[in-house]
This record gives sequence, C-alpha cells and structure tokens, in this order.
Amino acid sequence: MKTINKLLRINKKKPGAVKKEAPKRKGQQKGDAKGAGVKPAHRPETSVAAPMTIKDLLKPSPTFQETPQNGRVRLFIEKLRLCCVMFDWPKDGNHSQTDSRGIEIKRQLLLELVDFVGKSKAVFSEHVVVEIMKMVRLNLFRNLPPKVHKDMIDPEEEEPVFEAAWPHLQIVYEFFLRFIVSGDLDVRLMRKFIKIKFVNNLLGLFDSEDPRERDYLKTILHRIYAKFMMLRAFIRKSINTTFYNFIYETERHNGVAELLEILGSIINGFALPLKEEHKQFFKTALIPMHKVKPLHVFHRQLSYCVTQFVDKDHTLATDAIIGLLKYWPVLNSSKELLFLNELEEILELTQPEEFEMVYKILFKRIGEAIGSPHFQIAERALFFWHNEYISSLIADYRKDILPIIFPALQVNSQNHWNQTVSTLTLNVLKIFVDIDSNLVEECSKAFEIEQERKEEKKKKRAERWALITKGG
Repeated sequence: MKTINKLLRINKKKPGAVKKEAPKRKGQQKGDAKGAGVKPAHRPETSVAAPMTIKDLLKPSPTFQETPQNGRVRLFIEKLRLCCVMFDWPKDGNHSQTDSRGIEIKRQLLLELVDFVGKSKAVFSEHVVVEIMKMVRLNLFRNLPPKVHKDMIDPEEEEPVFEAAWPHLQIVYEFFLRFIVSGDLDVRLMRKFIKIKFVNNLLGLFDSEDPRERDYLKTILHRIYAKFMMLRAFIRKSINTTFYNFIYETERHNGVAELLEILGSIINGFALPLKEEHKQFFKTALIPMHKVKPLHVFHRQLSYCVTQFVDKDHTLATDAIIGLLKYWPVLNSSKELLFLNELEEILELTQPEEFEMVYKILFKRIGEAIGSPHFQIAERALFFWHNEYISSLIADYRKDILPIIFPALQVNSQNHWNQTVSTLTLNVLKIFVDIDSNLVEECSKAFEIEQERKEEKKKKRAERWALITKGG
C-alpha cells in the first residue's frame, strides 16, 4: 500500500502521461488484440457500450483535474471501462511495442482510479458500482498457473513465485480495498454484487504463489467479513472446507497462513458460550493441522487460533494437549520445538481441573524431551519451570509428576553433554528439593534401585550370550 501511495505521488507529477497521441497506423499491429477483448457483461444493466479495445486505450484520456465536477463520474466510468482491456504477460516479459504502451497507459489509469475513489465523498450509484465490480472481476478473477514440480521441492527451500501481471493487479487490489473500506459505501446496494460466487472466487485466489497478492486478499476478505454479515457463515464454512482439503488430501495450499490469520480475528469475535460447530471445527481441523509437513509455514497463526479457542473455552485445553501429543513429531527436532512452544501457551490457559486429566501422559512426553540429546529440545522443556503458573501446577501434582521425569533429570545432571542443559536441570531439581525434599530422596532411591536392576539384567544377558558363544 505504501508502494501505491508512492506511485500516486509520481503519477501526479506527470499529469500528461496518458495524453500522448497514438501513432497513426494503417491497420492494427500484431499483438494489439491479444487478450485485449472484454467478455460480454453478465448483467444487462452493466453497459450498452461496446467493449473497449487497445485502440481505445491508446487514445488520450483527460485527467479528473481537467474535468468539471459534474463530468467526473462519467469520466470515472470511462476509465473503468478502459481498464477492462486485458493483456497477456509472457514469462520472458517481452511485449510488443503496442502492448508495452498499452500496459503503461492502463497502469496510469488505474492509479488515477485509486486516487479518485480514495478522495471521492459521493455515494456511488448502482450504475457506477456495476462498472466497478465488472473491472475488478475481469482483472482479478483468473485461473492460477499450475504448480510445477512442487512435490519434488522441500517447502523450506521454495522461493516465492511472483505474478507477472502484478504491476496491474496490485493497483486493482488497492482500488478495490479503498472502495470496500470507504465510509460512504452503501452496504445494502453492495449485497447485489458481493455474493457467494464473488467470495468463492476471492477464496480461490488465496492459493496464489505471490505472497503480495495473498496479503491483499487477506485484508479484503477480512473487510468483507466485517461489513457483510449475511456472508459470515459462508466464509467460515469455505475456510473450513479449504482446511479439510489441505489436511486430508493435498497438504498443499499457499494461503493457509493468511486464512488462519483471518480465522484468528473471527475466533476472537465469537460469542460465549461457543457453538458446538465451532468446537467441532477446533477438534477436526485446527488440531489435525499439526500433522502436515509444511507446519512451519503457518504455525504461528495456527498456534494463535488454538490458544484463542482455549482462552474462550477452557475445557478445550484437554483436546488441544491430547491432540498435540497424538501428532508429536518425534523425529523432527524443528517441529518439536514448535510443539513445545505451543504447549507452554496452552498450559498457561489450562485450569487445574483440565490439567489433572492430562498431566500424566503429558509429562511422560515432557520427560522424553528433557532427556533429548538435542540440547535445544531439552532446554526448551526445562524452560517450563521458568513459567510461574505452570511451575505452580507441577508443584501441586509433584507426587505423580516427579517420578515420571526424575530419570531424565538425574541423567541430565550427571552426563548431559551441554552445560546449559545440565545447569537448567540442576535448577529444576533444586525447585523440587525446596518444595518436597523427601519426595526427591524417594525418587533418587527408586532410580538407583532401577539402575541396579537394569545392570543386573544386562549382566545376566551378557553371561547367557557368553555361554551360547562358548557352546557354539
């Protein structure tokens, strides 16, 4: 959006940029008609005028400043129609001379439209809105290019693919955003145009590989959700469907992070008590989303959604914790760190009643993390005791928790290769000693007995193998 404002300032310095006369030609040059046609309008009221062509675009067009106030709306409509002229965007970026001129003129016209819609205080009539929506649909709604060899690439190594038509698309998005957020927008009138089909087309564009486009889409869809109450249920359902398809079928969608960000705001506005359908979505979509491979791409937004749900309904904490344990990435250290971070956020919102239901299976997993040879995982698990609330929960259930994690603490304190982990382990042991020294002593004795039993078992196994080897 800052880029658009900069372009607008530059455009104002060149008021005559679009007034150059087109060179006289005997016939239309090759490439003039390529993509330049406009599809027939679906609504009879859109226009009776013939679709604009590149020839029309190349003709000089007056600026709004040069036009009397009573003629500016008519000029606005004319410029909207001119911006319905479409161009091909070759991968190599090589356009014909005529197309290059037309592309630049259209860009200047789009900037003029952005400036006009941002400054205009008039409530646009239905006739004008028809032309606005037609221009937006023609420029934005398109088939996204196929994803080539995506399955062969590690998601962490993927480079974003930028849309070739972005010089026009960006300005159209900015224009539509300013139009949607306008305080003078007649929402009742707009209900005729922003319907389920329109929203569906917007949602389809979230799979664009260009992050700049997805960012605009996120903002626009969020504004539509806020202004058009009758579409809210449909938008939520469509996002849910996208997530189900992503989790259980494709594991590929470029816009999951942006959709989760929108969803986070939606969840924040849910009334209490939560509806059953919302709880069901939490259990069947948000929690299973932790199992997909490209989790790192959208984990921050996913974690926010999960904690928003738990904050609204504390009983969901058990579902969240059990779900994380179910999908725990045992062999992926980077994902395990993400899980530990999210787990702490959930535990901060967990009430004692819910904690009591899950603490035994939870600390079995935390004990394994404490004993991990990967120092970052062990360190992150030990940091739980730096959280005052979580530490108090552990203290309340120490008689069951300490026996579960004591072996990992004892081994770490004696022979972990990382000094920081050893120090943190000793600090945790000291916390337990200060709270209940007798319990620590009992666990220490039980650990020694278990170690002796293991050594004895190991010794007997070695003796049996020796006898087998000797007998052979």
